[in-house]
Amino acid sequence: MSLPVGQGDLFSLDSPLLKEVRGEHSLMAFPFFALSKGKWTKPLAYKTESVSIEIVATPKGVATIYDKEVLLYIASLMVAKLEAGVQPAQDFYFTAHDLFRVTGDGGSARSYARLSDALERLQGTQIKTDIEAGGEGQAGFFSWLSDAQLQYTKTKGGDKRLKAVKVRLCDWLYRAILRDRRVLAYAPSYFTLGPVERRLYEVARSTCTEGAVEVDIDELRLQLGYQSSLKHFRFELKRIIDENTIPDFTFELIDATADQANARVRRNAAATRVKITPSPLLESA
Repeated sequence: MSLPVGQGDLFSLDSPLLKEVRGEHSLMAFPFFALSKGKWTKPLAYKTESVSIEIVATPKGVATIYDKEVLLYIASLMVAKLEAGVQPAQDFYFTAHDLFRVTGDGGSARSYARLSDALERLQGTQIKTDIEAGGEGQAGFFSWLSDAQLQYTKTKGGDKRLKAVKVRLCDWLYRAILRDRRVLAYAPSYFTLGPVERRLYEVARSTCTEGAVEVDIDELRLQLGYQSSLKHFRFELKRIIDENTIPDFTFELIDATADQANARVRRNAAATRVKITPSPLLESA
Protein backbone atom coordinates (compact mmCIF):
# COMPACT_ATOMS: atom_id res chain seq x y z
CA MET A 1 0.00 0.00 0.00
CA SER A 2 1.27 3.51 -0.78
CA LEU A 3 2.47 5.84 1.94
CA PRO A 4 0.02 8.28 3.55
CA VAL A 5 -0.43 11.54 1.66
CA GLY A 6 -0.39 14.93 3.34
CA GLN A 7 -3.14 17.50 3.53
CA GLY A 8 -2.00 19.46 0.48
CA ASP A 9 -3.68 17.03 -1.92
CA LEU A 10 -7.04 18.32 -3.12
CA PHE A 11 -9.78 16.00 -4.30
CA SER A 12 -13.54 15.62 -4.53
CA LEU A 13 -15.14 12.87 -2.46
CA ASP A 14 -17.22 10.15 -4.11
CA SER A 15 -18.87 9.37 -0.76
CA PRO A 16 -21.37 9.22 0.82
CA LEU A 17 -23.05 6.21 -0.73
CA LEU A 18 -26.74 7.09 -0.88
CA LYS A 19 -28.02 3.98 -2.65
CA GLU A 20 -28.04 0.26 -1.90
CA VAL A 21 -24.94 -1.94 -1.88
CA ARG A 22 -24.31 -3.65 -5.20
CA GLY A 23 -21.80 -6.28 -6.27
CA GLU A 24 -20.43 -7.51 -9.59
CA HIS A 25 -21.84 -10.88 -10.68
CA SER A 26 -18.57 -12.81 -11.13
CA LEU A 27 -17.33 -11.75 -7.69
CA MET A 28 -20.56 -13.10 -6.22
CA ALA A 29 -20.58 -16.36 -8.15
CA PHE A 30 -16.94 -17.47 -7.79
CA PRO A 31 -14.42 -17.87 -4.91
CA PHE A 32 -12.00 -14.96 -5.20
CA PHE A 33 -11.50 -14.40 -1.44
CA ALA A 34 -10.33 -16.38 1.57
CA LEU A 35 -13.10 -17.43 3.96
CA SER A 36 -11.09 -16.43 6.98
CA LYS A 37 -11.16 -13.85 9.73
CA GLY A 38 -7.46 -14.37 10.29
CA LYS A 39 -4.40 -14.49 8.07
CA TRP A 40 -4.57 -16.93 5.13
CA THR A 41 -1.27 -17.34 3.28
CA LYS A 42 -1.88 -20.46 1.17
CA PRO A 43 -2.60 -20.06 -2.57
CA LEU A 44 -6.22 -20.54 -3.62
CA ALA A 45 -7.47 -22.13 -6.84
CA TYR A 46 -10.80 -22.92 -8.48
CA LYS A 47 -11.22 -24.70 -11.79
CA THR A 48 -14.17 -26.00 -13.80
CA GLU A 49 -14.65 -26.67 -17.50
CA SER A 50 -15.47 -23.00 -18.06
CA VAL A 51 -13.77 -21.06 -15.25
CA SER A 52 -10.24 -20.91 -13.90
CA ILE A 53 -9.14 -18.81 -10.91
CA GLU A 54 -5.73 -18.67 -9.24
CA ILE A 55 -5.01 -16.53 -6.17
CA VAL A 56 -1.52 -15.86 -4.78
CA ALA A 57 -1.04 -14.42 -1.29
CA THR A 58 1.04 -11.50 -0.06
CA PRO A 59 3.17 -11.81 3.10
CA LYS A 60 0.09 -10.44 4.93
CA GLY A 61 -2.13 -13.06 3.35
CA VAL A 62 -4.82 -13.37 0.70
CA ALA A 63 -7.57 -10.76 0.56
CA THR A 64 -10.45 -12.08 2.68
CA ILE A 65 -14.22 -12.03 2.40
CA TYR A 66 -14.12 -9.17 4.93
CA ASP A 67 -11.63 -7.20 2.82
CA LYS A 68 -14.15 -7.59 -0.01
CA GLU A 69 -16.37 -5.06 1.78
CA VAL A 70 -14.13 -2.32 0.37
CA LEU A 71 -14.70 -3.56 -3.20
CA LEU A 72 -18.45 -3.80 -2.64
CA TYR A 73 -18.46 -0.22 -1.42
CA ILE A 74 -16.44 0.98 -4.43
CA ALA A 75 -18.62 -0.98 -6.86
CA SER A 76 -21.70 0.59 -5.28
CA LEU A 77 -20.27 4.10 -5.67
CA MET A 78 -19.47 3.32 -9.30
CA VAL A 79 -22.93 1.94 -10.09
CA ALA A 80 -24.57 4.95 -8.42
CA LYS A 81 -22.60 7.23 -10.74
CA LEU A 82 -23.57 5.21 -13.81
CA GLU A 83 -27.23 5.32 -12.84
CA ALA A 84 -26.95 9.10 -12.46
CA GLY A 85 -25.55 9.37 -15.99
CA VAL A 86 -22.03 10.16 -14.81
CA GLN A 87 -19.00 8.46 -16.37
CA PRO A 88 -17.05 7.16 -13.35
CA ALA A 89 -13.29 7.48 -13.17
CA GLN A 90 -11.16 4.53 -12.13
CA ASP A 91 -9.95 6.37 -9.03
CA PHE A 92 -12.25 6.64 -6.01
CA TYR A 93 -12.06 8.93 -2.98
CA PHE A 94 -14.17 8.24 0.07
CA THR A 95 -14.21 8.61 3.82
CA ALA A 96 -13.59 5.65 6.08
CA HIS A 97 -16.50 6.91 8.17
CA ASP A 98 -18.95 6.37 5.31
CA LEU A 99 -17.51 2.94 4.52
CA PHE A 100 -17.97 1.97 8.18
CA ARG A 101 -21.51 3.37 8.15
CA VAL A 102 -22.47 1.22 5.16
CA THR A 103 -20.87 -1.96 6.49
CA GLY A 104 -22.09 -1.49 10.06
CA ASP A 105 -18.63 -1.09 11.56
CA GLY A 106 -18.40 0.98 14.72
CA GLY A 107 -15.39 2.93 13.49
CA SER A 108 -13.07 2.18 16.42
CA ALA A 109 -9.30 2.56 16.32
CA ARG A 110 -9.13 -1.14 15.54
CA SER A 111 -11.48 -0.58 12.58
CA TYR A 112 -9.01 1.84 11.01
CA ALA A 113 -6.15 -0.61 11.53
CA ARG A 114 -8.21 -3.37 9.88
CA LEU A 115 -8.98 -1.05 6.96
CA SER A 116 -5.28 -0.35 6.47
CA ASP A 117 -4.52 -4.09 6.44
CA ALA A 118 -7.43 -4.76 4.07
CA LEU A 119 -6.18 -2.17 1.57
CA GLU A 120 -2.71 -3.71 1.71
CA ARG A 121 -4.08 -7.19 0.99
CA LEU A 122 -6.37 -5.93 -1.79
CA GLN A 123 -3.42 -4.21 -3.43
CA GLY A 124 -1.01 -7.08 -2.87
CA THR A 125 -3.09 -10.19 -3.59
CA GLN A 126 -2.45 -11.47 -7.11
CA ILE A 127 -5.32 -12.87 -9.20
CA LYS A 128 -5.29 -14.74 -12.49
CA THR A 129 -8.54 -15.76 -14.20
CA ASP A 130 -9.91 -16.58 -17.63
CA ILE A 131 -13.23 -14.89 -16.84
CA GLU A 132 -13.69 -12.10 -19.36
CA ALA A 133 -14.68 -8.61 -18.25
CA GLY A 134 -16.24 -6.04 -20.54
CA GLY A 135 -15.80 -8.33 -23.53
CA GLU A 136 -12.05 -8.62 -22.94
CA GLY A 137 -9.85 -11.31 -21.45
CA GLN A 138 -6.38 -10.83 -20.03
CA ALA A 139 -3.41 -13.06 -19.35
CA GLY A 140 -1.23 -12.77 -16.28
CA PHE A 141 -1.89 -11.61 -12.75
CA PHE A 142 -3.55 -8.45 -11.46
CA SER A 143 -4.48 -7.05 -8.05
CA TRP A 144 -7.85 -5.70 -6.94
CA LEU A 145 -6.45 -2.24 -6.28
CA SER A 146 -3.54 -0.88 -8.30
CA ASP A 147 -3.18 1.99 -5.83
CA ALA A 148 -4.37 2.50 -2.26
CA GLN A 149 -3.62 5.48 -0.04
CA LEU A 150 -4.76 6.71 3.34
CA GLN A 151 -4.80 10.50 3.22
CA TYR A 152 -4.25 12.37 6.49
CA THR A 153 -4.51 15.85 7.91
CA LYS A 154 -2.74 16.95 11.08
CA THR A 155 -4.30 18.48 14.15
CA LYS A 156 -2.82 21.50 15.92
CA GLY A 157 -1.26 19.06 18.33
CA GLY A 158 0.50 17.27 15.48
CA ASP A 159 -1.64 14.14 15.56
CA LYS A 160 -2.65 12.53 12.27
CA ARG A 161 -6.34 12.40 11.41
CA LEU A 162 -7.56 10.29 8.51
CA LYS A 163 -9.16 12.54 5.91
CA ALA A 164 -10.04 10.09 3.15
CA VAL A 165 -9.15 6.89 1.36
CA LYS A 166 -7.95 7.02 -2.24
CA VAL A 167 -7.94 3.85 -4.36
CA ARG A 168 -7.62 2.93 -8.01
CA LEU A 169 -9.80 0.00 -9.07
CA CYS A 170 -8.20 -2.69 -11.23
CA ASP A 171 -8.92 -2.67 -14.99
CA TRP A 172 -10.65 -6.06 -14.88
CA LEU A 173 -13.30 -5.15 -12.31
CA TYR A 174 -13.71 -1.62 -13.66
CA ARG A 175 -14.47 -2.99 -17.15
CA ALA A 176 -16.86 -5.59 -15.78
CA ILE A 177 -18.96 -2.99 -13.98
CA LEU A 178 -18.72 -0.31 -16.67
CA ARG A 179 -19.48 -2.46 -19.73
CA ASP A 180 -21.21 -5.63 -18.57
CA ARG A 181 -23.45 -3.97 -15.96
CA ARG A 182 -24.04 -7.38 -14.34
CA VAL A 183 -24.52 -6.10 -10.81
CA LEU A 184 -26.88 -7.32 -8.12
CA ALA A 185 -28.12 -5.71 -4.92
CA TYR A 186 -27.05 -7.11 -1.56
CA ALA A 187 -29.34 -7.62 1.41
CA PRO A 188 -28.58 -5.02 4.13
CA SER A 189 -27.99 -7.82 6.66
CA TYR A 190 -25.17 -9.30 4.54
CA PHE A 191 -22.58 -7.48 6.64
CA THR A 192 -23.78 -9.19 9.82
CA LEU A 193 -23.09 -12.67 8.41
CA GLY A 194 -20.09 -14.92 9.03
CA PRO A 195 -17.66 -15.88 6.22
CA VAL A 196 -19.42 -19.06 5.05
CA GLU A 197 -22.87 -17.48 5.36
CA ARG A 198 -21.69 -14.56 3.20
CA ARG A 199 -20.56 -16.88 0.44
CA LEU A 200 -23.73 -18.96 0.61
CA TYR A 201 -25.74 -15.77 0.19
CA GLU A 202 -23.60 -14.60 -2.74
CA VAL A 203 -23.77 -17.91 -4.58
CA ALA A 204 -27.52 -18.09 -4.04
CA ARG A 205 -28.01 -14.48 -5.16
CA SER A 206 -25.99 -14.97 -8.35
CA THR A 207 -27.42 -18.42 -9.15
CA CYS A 208 -31.15 -18.28 -8.36
CA THR A 209 -31.97 -15.74 -11.06
CA GLU A 210 -34.90 -17.80 -12.37
CA GLY A 211 -36.07 -19.56 -9.23
CA ALA A 212 -34.90 -22.48 -7.10
CA VAL A 213 -31.83 -24.51 -8.09
CA GLU A 214 -30.21 -27.75 -6.95
CA VAL A 215 -26.46 -28.24 -6.81
CA ASP A 216 -24.16 -31.07 -5.76
CA ILE A 217 -22.90 -30.39 -2.25
CA ASP A 218 -19.24 -30.79 -3.20
CA GLU A 219 -19.64 -28.45 -6.16
CA LEU A 220 -21.18 -25.93 -3.78
CA ARG A 221 -18.28 -26.38 -1.35
CA LEU A 222 -15.79 -25.62 -4.11
CA GLN A 223 -17.79 -22.69 -5.44
CA LEU A 224 -17.80 -21.17 -1.97
CA GLY A 225 -14.04 -21.58 -1.68
CA TYR A 226 -14.47 -23.71 1.45
CA GLN A 227 -11.05 -25.17 2.27
CA SER A 228 -11.95 -27.91 4.78
CA SER A 229 -13.24 -31.41 4.00
CA LEU A 230 -16.61 -32.26 2.47
CA LYS A 231 -17.62 -33.93 5.73
CA HIS A 232 -16.84 -30.78 7.67
CA PHE A 233 -18.68 -28.64 5.12
CA ARG A 234 -21.80 -30.77 5.38
CA PHE A 235 -21.77 -30.35 9.16
CA GLU A 236 -21.30 -26.58 8.85
CA LEU A 237 -24.00 -26.28 6.19
CA LYS A 238 -26.49 -28.20 8.33
CA ARG A 239 -25.82 -25.84 11.22
CA ILE A 240 -26.45 -22.82 9.01
CA ILE A 241 -29.64 -24.37 7.60
CA ASP A 242 -30.92 -25.07 11.11
CA GLU A 243 -30.21 -21.48 12.17
CA ASN A 244 -31.86 -20.10 8.99
CA THR A 245 -29.63 -17.03 8.91
CA ILE A 246 -29.22 -16.47 5.14
CA PRO A 247 -31.37 -13.50 4.06
CA ASP A 248 -33.80 -14.00 1.12
CA PHE A 249 -32.96 -17.70 0.63
CA THR A 250 -33.61 -21.10 2.17
CA PHE A 251 -31.27 -24.07 1.84
CA GLU A 252 -32.24 -27.74 2.02
CA LEU A 253 -30.07 -30.87 2.06
CA ILE A 254 -31.42 -33.61 -0.23
CA ASP A 255 -29.84 -37.02 0.30
CA ALA A 256 -29.87 -39.56 -2.52
CA THR A 257 -31.31 -42.89 -1.41
CA ALA A 258 -30.32 -46.34 -2.55
CA ASP A 259 -33.55 -46.59 -4.57
CA GLN A 260 -32.84 -43.33 -6.35
CA ALA A 261 -29.36 -44.46 -7.21
CA ASN A 262 -30.67 -47.90 -8.24
CA ALA A 263 -28.06 -49.49 -6.05
CA ARG A 264 -27.86 -50.75 -2.50
CA VAL A 265 -25.48 -48.16 -1.12
CA ARG A 266 -25.52 -46.27 2.12
CA ARG A 267 -26.18 -42.58 2.22
CA ASN A 268 -23.08 -40.41 2.15
CA ALA A 269 -22.08 -36.76 1.80
CA ALA A 270 -21.03 -37.15 -1.83
CA ALA A 271 -24.55 -38.24 -2.80
CA THR A 272 -26.10 -35.12 -1.29
CA ARG A 273 -27.56 -32.23 -3.24
CA VAL A 274 -28.45 -28.80 -1.93
CA LYS A 275 -31.67 -27.07 -2.93
CA ILE A 276 -31.55 -23.27 -2.82
CA THR A 277 -34.88 -21.46 -2.92
CA PRO A 278 -35.32 -17.67 -3.13
CA SER A 279 -37.99 -16.01 -1.04
CA PRO A 280 -41.25 -15.15 -2.86
CA LEU A 281 -40.54 -11.43 -2.42
CA LEU A 282 -37.13 -11.77 -4.10
CA GLU A 283 -38.59 -13.78 -6.99
CA SER A 284 -41.21 -11.10 -7.65
CA ALA A 285 -38.70 -8.24 -7.45
